[in-house]
Amino acid sequence: MLGKAKQVILPTVHDMSKLPDVFSKYFHEKILTIRNSFAQHSVSDRSPIFVGNSFSVFTPVSEDCVRKLIVKSAKTSCDLDPLPTPLLCDHLDILLPTITRILNESLSTGTVPSDFKKAVIKPLLKKSSLDPNVLKNYRPISNLPFLSKILEKIVLDQLSSHLSANNLLTLHQSAYRTDHSTETAVLSILNNILTSLDDNKISLLLLLDLSAAFDTIDHEILLSRLEHTFGIQNSVLNWFRSYLSDRTNFVIVNDVPSQETSLLFGVPQGSVLGPVLFIMYTSPLTDLIDRHSVSHEMFADDTQLQNSATPSEYAQMTTSLQSCIADVELWMSTNKLRLNCDKTEAIRFTKSSLSSSLSLPPSITLGSSTIEFSDSVRDLGIFLDSDLSMKHHVMKVCQSAYIELKRIGSIRPYLTEDATKTLVSSYILSRLDYGNSVLIGCPQSVIHPLQRVQNSAARLVCKAPRSQSCSPLLKKLHWLPVELRIQYKCCCICYKIISGSAPSYLSDLFTLYTPSRSLRSSVDTRIFRLSSFSRKQHGQRAFSHSAAVAWNSLPYSIRHCQTFCSFKSNLKTHFFTQYFD
Repeated sequence: MLGKAKQVILPTVHDMSKLPDVFSKYFHEKILTIRNSFAQHSVSDRSPIFVGNSFSVFTPVSEDCVRKLIVKSAKTSCDLDPLPTPLLCDHLDILLPTITRILNESLSTGTVPSDFKKAVIKPLLKKSSLDPNVLKNYRPISNLPFLSKILEKIVLDQLSSHLSANNLLTLHQSAYRTDHSTETAVLSILNNILTSLDDNKISLLLLLDLSAAFDTIDHEILLSRLEHTFGIQNSVLNWFRSYLSDRTNFVIVNDVPSQETSLLFGVPQGSVLGPVLFIMYTSPLTDLIDRHSVSHEMFADDTQLQNSATPSEYAQMTTSLQSCIADVELWMSTNKLRLNCDKTEAIRFTKSSLSSSLSLPPSITLGSSTIEFSDSVRDLGIFLDSDLSMKHHVMKVCQSAYIELKRIGSIRPYLTEDATKTLVSSYILSRLDYGNSVLIGCPQSVIHPLQRVQNSAARLVCKAPRSQSCSPLLKKLHWLPVELRIQYKCCCICYKIISGSAPSYLSDLFTLYTPSRSLRSSVDTRIFRLSSFSRKQHGQRAFSHSAAVAWNSLPYSIRHCQTFCSFKSNLKTHFFTQYFD
């Protein structure tokens, strides 16, 4: 039984040609086992019925549009492509009219060519540290024909316009939306927790995990939701029906293919449309969670549930979360998704002065599973520790950055300074910048290890000795130091909040300052009202306060830049001059 598939070991295959079939059978049976575990419920979708302009006809695309998509796309090839992608691009002028005609024919007829619905699966280890002999450690990523992905990008562009024009995506879903990100989702949750700690409350955070989320989606439920909730009709709905039906895939290992398998459920991982279809499929979850008055943020299949309460209300809060999880689990089972309680994580945030005086249970019960509270969890790539010091996150970032520095250092003698700077920007600075807005308000003792990483990177690029002062090197490379990079990121988010493009869950945290009476001088309409907090350690570190402080301290001319591009340019110049001059 595949109930034990979690521990299935890759068998010793003397005939390597059988290995692809072993993977193919495992992936296929895993999905069937999950599907067969669901109780037969009738689906009662309580999401609102679509009211607005339906999306019933695709707009034909021009050759110029197709050209731009192809030029911007990664030049990767699939084993199913009739010719390598670089060769196609080299002869694009000749092939473009035919390609455009094929794509427009698919859009107008509401059918997807059968060759576009085949996928090659090359099993990839989920993490390099996992045992490569255990089958569950592999992820079945679909490699699709190049032109099929171009077609999906055209459909996604028109679908996104429809969703945006009718405001159809839930406010708390951050995946695949402009100006939404994993970072903004974590900022929202972290702000709630910090402000709750300032009020002497206890906060719980649950990180839900799904089993094979993309692979068990029911096509009929999805098509029904597309039609009734999102207003997709006629030839567009037929196109999606064609896109989902009659799909096949096969596994390739060591250039040896397996037998083809029909894809009866799910959307292909690695596709362009798959993630967006998934968040449309799970859109009713937000209303369900809201009915339990539980704060939450979602990024694709990653769901964060968070609630806070005073010590006297802790038991009631726990019961509310448990009830919410029970309803989420039932909804998922009804909709052919499975919540994996064994991999769901929980963490409790309490002020140290409060936790020492309380006797709180070490775990929380969710259904038949008991989940121990962790000291640290990884939430969308950002590590949160139970005291919110962020030291664990900084340590992890430094560890991975130093590994990359060592690798780049081993080939530094063969690289130019420009090439080294490019590698360092891609592999080191990107790590320092990812999620760095959560560090605003942290003490220098927390930030300083990241600054040491940047200093080491600057010395590596410039071939400077360890005794060399780093300020001249940072100035030469035009790199802002870590603390100013954090402020730069937060001020950019604040600009988007004022301009109305930021996620509403962040915009709702801020209030623009308005004077109680008219003054002679013109009123500055781009100043945030500062929240009052009683404790520096937590409340004043909240994004709603610390980011507002950073924004309000900027010169008037920068805060009132007309475009985001000019704002970023002027902001960096301001910080650069402030630090180095």
